[in-house]
Amino acid sequence: MDDELNSKLKPLRERIDAIDSQLIVLLNQRAAVALEVGEVKKHYNAPVFRPERELQVIARLQEASAGPLADEHIGAIWREIMAASRALEKTLKAAFLGPVGTYSEQAMHAYFGQSIEGLPCPSIDEVFRAVEADAAEFGVVPVENSSEGAVSRTLDLLRETQLTIGGELALPIHHNLLTLGGSLAGVTRVCAHPQALAQCQQWLSANAPQLERQAVSSNAEAARLAAADPTVAAIAGDRAAIHYGLQVVHALIQDDPHNRTRFAIVGKTPVGASGHDQTSLIVSVKNEPGAMHRLLEPLARHGVSMTRFESRPARVGTWEYYFYIDLEGHRDDAPVAAALAELEQMAAFLKILGSYPRAR
Repeated sequence: MDDELNSKLKPLRERIDAIDSQLIVLLNQRAAVALEVGEVKKHYNAPVFRPERELQVIARLQEASAGPLADEHIGAIWREIMAASRALEKTLKAAFLGPVGTYSEQAMHAYFGQSIEGLPCPSIDEVFRAVEADAAEFGVVPVENSSEGAVSRTLDLLRETQLTIGGELALPIHHNLLTLGGSLAGVTRVCAHPQALAQCQQWLSANAPQLERQAVSSNAEAARLAAADPTVAAIAGDRAAIHYGLQVVHALIQDDPHNRTRFAIVGKTPVGASGHDQTSLIVSVKNEPGAMHRLLEPLARHGVSMTRFESRPARVGTWEYYFYIDLEGHRDDAPVAAALAELEQMAAFLKILGSYPRAR
């Protein structure tokens, strides 16, 4: 049986080896051209990372592919190829909410590839501060969760910062119950970020009601605590389990099987149009009858679709609010530019947070 299997596999493996030999030659040729691109960029002081260009490359290849590779596989492969090419030009650094093993770190690698250098930060405030102080070129911050809503601190900091949003990522959130020994024997409490506890509350109530629930700064911090104390369970993802040497007691314990968190990529460099873009802004209006209707009217008249509308208290005055709005299109697109120009004339406050490729 083994001899028959090997005889059938041998020619197929030889074909794969030959194709791989061709691929490595072509990949190195591509990397050499990427280095030439890098030299041109240096001369003009152009950014190393151009997300709109990378999205266009991937979209073109997905359209040209006849299979059997699926679009998401092509995206994953070429994202890593382009990340490796970027690293030849310059090692880029991205700040994220740490410690190592958080979903923010996972989002960073999903967006930039494995060749990015990560800078773990103890808080969302520190992520913004690291990028503002040039300790990192980019920051990865959670904006909203599909079941728990907006991340308030991120929204407040986006209003205050001079950084711009240059990208976004919607990351599936898969929560696992982790312990050092792989069971709940002797475990008395479960630790996690407050949002993770909220996202798993029904499962915990039904399956582990005896566990005290303790909120900590991040799920990775919960995993660190569980690794040091056999009486502690953690709610965290696969990356944290591997990093901290924990075992999965129960997998996929989130109440919503489609649980996702949207992350924003912040930095100092504006992003050009990709053809599949979104513009985020903050606006406030005078507290008077019809003010909100007048604010939204230019969007409808210029055919600009609004995909998100979130309100936050202004914390000044009485019952005044900032409105966080996402629009389809790039700020340089004619309809969006015209609508924004009118909004600027009538709004009490307007800040454009950035135009960037939409998460697919």
